[in-house]
Amino acid sequence: MVDENGSIRTLSVDIGGSGVKAMVLDITGTPLTERARVDTPSPAKPDVVINAIAVLAAAQGEFHRASVGFPGVVRSGVTETAVNLHPSWIGFDLAKELSQRLNKPVRVINDADMQGMGAIAGKGVELVITLGTGFGSALFVDGKLVPNMEMGHHQFRKEQTYEEQLGRAALEKYGAKKWNRRLEKAIASLQHLFNYDYLYIGGGEAVKVNLQLPLNVKLIPNVTGLLGGIALWRD
Repeated sequence: MVDENGSIRTLSVDIGGSGVKAMVLDITGTPLTERARVDTPSPAKPDVVINAIAVLAAAQGEFHRASVGFPGVVRSGVTETAVNLHPSWIGFDLAKELSQRLNKPVRVINDADMQGMGAIAGKGVELVITLGTGFGSALFVDGKLVPNMEMGHHQFRKEQTYEEQLGRAALEKYGAKKWNRRLEKAIASLQHLFNYDYLYIGGGEAVKVNLQLPLNVKLIPNVTGLLGGIALWRD
């Protein structure tokens, strides 16, 4: 399972509420191809999203295995929640179905978890949040993932969740200035809740962040969600 240079190539896929992205990584996690993107199909049912991934994969060239970040709870390759996609994802074995479609081994994890794997230093308490269609989150302690943490759907303020206050719909409705004020409150709240050593902020809407961030808070590029794909095969 290696290419002519003796290296395993990993197709890394990030499924989002608005876009599906893909690129191929070498064994060290270095990109071998340009990031490619297609709009997330609507309605975003499993078969059409898998078709979109197959189209992206075909254009990425040779690969030997695939890593997928999915916006919801994932357990053993099965998607258990999909708030920003379609209810038919609940209980869907994405790893199995996509593996059959691509004829390659596939591992699937929550998208914020995968983004975190591409961002963290691996020391202390590190929290990752992703700002996009929804609000993703991942928590790591000394590099170890705390699994299945869907913080976005927990109450934040004014009887609304983090996702309701900071998702793309809120950004578009209230504007960047108010959204940034809310984000500032969220950062302070999360610091008190987790006492993290570092907070990483990623996702497609992270480019709209316009704050004086604390020294232990770092913006990360959206491509980090793909770069973390190599970590799924470190075992």
